[in-house]
Amino acid sequence: MCPKSGRTAHMRSNSAGNVQYDRWNEGNIDMNVEASQSTMMRLYYKACIGSTGVGVKTAGALAALVSIYILGYLTGYYIHRC
Repeated sequence: MCPKSGRTAHMRSNSAGNVQYDRWNEGNIDMNVEASQSTMMRLYYKACIGSTGVGVKTAGALAALVSIYILGYLTGYYIHRC
């Protein structure tokens, strides 16, 4: 019995002493991961992971920094306008 999957591997031995294992039935496994994911998950993986994700995070951090700078400038201008 395989410890991770709980499946048993059946063996056939022939007269020469060689052991031949049965093949796994992989006909029901869906290897097309991209099609089985939702649109939101595909967008998340594209925008948040990999080199594109690094660019998106960098642009977001820069936009947040600039907006905080502008907000501080305007606040200081109106407070010290005497």
